[in-house]
Amino acid sequence: MKKITNIIILLSALFLSFTFAQDVTVSLDGQNLNYVSTTDIAGWQFSHDGCASGASGGDSAANGFTISCSSGACLAFSFSGAVIPTGSGILVDLGGDCSEDSFSTWVFSGPGGTSLTSEFSSGGSDPVLGCTDDTACNFDADATEDDGSCSY
Repeated sequence: MKKITNIIILLSALFLSFTFAQDVTVSLDGQNLNYVSTTDIAGWQFSHDGCASGASGGDSAANGFTISCSSGACLAFSFSGAVIPTGSGILVDLGGDCSEDSFSTWVFSGPGGTSLTSEFSSGGSDPVLGCTDDTACNFDADATEDDGSCSY
């Protein structure tokens, strides 16, 4: 019975991690709007408070996207069907001083116009719980915060 319970818990955890994972995570680094994407990006759009009206460059331009910005919105896509490949980098140089509060209404699309899920990250990442004592039998090199599970 315990084995079945453990399997159910594991499958539930896997389901939840896939259910709530975002396709695209964006973050701000100075004037750069950075991205991490688990799928190709075929287009993007966001609203802003006027800080990004001169946005250009980044991986959007490097992959042939046409970038268009007004005093309240930016969008980019490729007339030839090119995409920004799965991965990470600078989505676009905003050309102005933006803050997290400057943005709203994020829209990302994948190939064929599929809708991608997205989120804005303030930069800090969630801690990875595990055993951080390298002398323990179950030392976890990926752990950033000790959870008291170390065994010796």
